[in-house]
Amino acid sequence: MASTTTKTADSSKRQRFAPAERERLIVDGAIQFFAEVGFAGQTRELAQRLGISQPLLYRYFPTKQDLIERVYDEVFIGRWKSEWEELIADRDILLRDRLIGFYDAYASEALTYEWIRIYMFAGLTGEDINRRYIELLEHRLLIPVATEIRAAAGAPDPDTVPISALEIEAAWNIHAAVFYYFVRKFIYRTPVEPDLVAYITDTVDRTLDGALTVTSESVDTDSPKAA
Repeated sequence: MASTTTKTADSSKRQRFAPAERERLIVDGAIQFFAEVGFAGQTRELAQRLGISQPLLYRYFPTKQDLIERVYDEVFIGRWKSEWEELIADRDILLRDRLIGFYDAYASEALTYEWIRIYMFAGLTGEDINRRYIELLEHRLLIPVATEIRAAAGAPDPDTVPISALEIEAAWNIHAAVFYYFVRKFIYRTPVEPDLVAYITDTVDRTLDGALTVTSESVDTDSPKAA
């Protein structure tokens, strides 16, 4: 009976897949693997978990860094949606409702267990995933949010007065609060508010009014214009 079990396991490991399917299995396995053990995890161990040889893994991804880059593309770039940017810019919707709608979608679709843990491990091991993703956030989210806060506050647009570093920090305040919710949930494993939409709504309401007030009072046409 034991030999039958062994044969079944061996046959499963030798199962043949089309190249695209095998690649997909490797990428999905790598996402789970790096989320669990971080980037210090060895490709040898990953191959063992996948039931393949290390040379076969390298046939698809010649170096570990190639695999990390693919994981970055899948987990961070691939989950970002252009319609989120369109929502932020849609002035037919109240800014409060746009921010709540964006963070509800972003938190539900992007900030998963794998996303949060890979992001944190990347920062600890010196991978530049964090830097690149922060650049993406600045251009696709934080500066647009600061621009929309300007508009809602009746302050000059960025073509007249450039967005300041402090305004970007104000946009970070909302983003960081939502991000930290998932750090507590997936890294620290501490209790969090079970109603995510209620948490996001409360976070936006507590932060946005202050940002609007400060923006309307501090941004004026006498502010220095960028060169």
